[in-house]
Amino acid sequence: MSTTTATAPAHQPQPTEDFLPLNGTDYVELYVGNSRQAAYFYQTAFGFQPLAYAGLATGLKDRESYVVVQDKIRLVLTSPLKSGTEIGRHIDKHGDGVKTVAIWVDDARAAYEATTSRGAESYYEPKVHSDENGEVVTAGIHTYGETVHIFVERSKYNGVFLPGYEAWNPDYQPAPVGLKYVDHMVGNVELGKMNHWCKWYENVMGFTQIISFDDADISTEYTALMSKVMSNGNGRIKFPINEPADGRKKSQIEEYLDFYEGPGIQHIAVATDDIIATIKELQARGIEFLTVPDTYYDELNGRVGEIDEDVAQLRKLGILVDRDDEGYLLQIFTKPIEPRPTMFFEIIQRKGATSFGKGNFKALFEAIEREQERRGTL
Repeated sequence: MSTTTATAPAHQPQPTEDFLPLNGTDYVELYVGNSRQAAYFYQTAFGFQPLAYAGLATGLKDRESYVVVQDKIRLVLTSPLKSGTEIGRHIDKHGDGVKTVAIWVDDARAAYEATTSRGAESYYEPKVHSDENGEVVTAGIHTYGETVHIFVERSKYNGVFLPGYEAWNPDYQPAPVGLKYVDHMVGNVELGKMNHWCKWYENVMGFTQIISFDDADISTEYTALMSKVMSNGNGRIKFPINEPADGRKKSQIEEYLDFYEGPGIQHIAVATDDIIATIKELQARGIEFLTVPDTYYDELNGRVGEIDEDVAQLRKLGILVDRDDEGYLLQIFTKPIEPRPTMFFEIIQRKGATSFGKGNFKALFEAIEREQERRGTL
């Protein structure tokens, strides 16, 4: 792979309605202690398929990455190959977790110019990465904590993933479980920083706030949090941002910040077209989910109205349901998938609904508190 600094266009960008057009999530990179074992986990438990590899065999000396894919979801699992690396330091501080949310754009140089001119701190300037399959332009900016956004322009590339990666096609390929795309990604920030980062996404990336929840919406007897959902113009990128609120005990956000040792991605919500089939398969593969009291389902029909699914099935699997003016959604949340009580996944199926399950917040957060109590961190 050859890498060069890409020069910015000489002309001034013309004002447009959306100064930062985004096509969707390109990939999510996690820094992990053992990339090979992590790849096996995501293949076995979540049904991801092997896609690409970079490491010693491709000429890298400092890191190894495995790329797994399921429909439009790409995860890059990266580990250091020696001590003293920035990747290793990140893992030592935060544990396994999301480092990069990469965003697919038509013009990475323009995206970098637009965001840095509006106040974004540069992670790295535009670069051209090339090999025999063409070229990819990338550029990066910092956001909350040590999380970064990388803009990826890949219209001139026909390779398996990115220059520097080779196809990874092992014999072991468990079947997918029906995951389709990244619906949203939730960030946890410190007390008093939610509005700061919402304003940052508004000013720097042109996002708008589409939903806001305060401690009256997201609270239990013991804990509370506040959240605002930021979305880009076409709605393909949605970032809810949470901060803790005053409560009698330590909230899940405070627990996350303590164990992650700073702000970061709390959970990745991935969509499915058949949540019942997906959750049955995930449970059969050993994924554990948060559970709510059985009485939640006694009131379900009265609260959400008529739905297509059999409530008995939802009760058995622990799937939650909520309705808004556009339709309804079904959702369920895994327990943390790392040793630290930090990152987890949400599985979501939208049947018209554009919201985020406000009606489930109390039951969900009481379920999280029960897990916190078991961990001794409530």
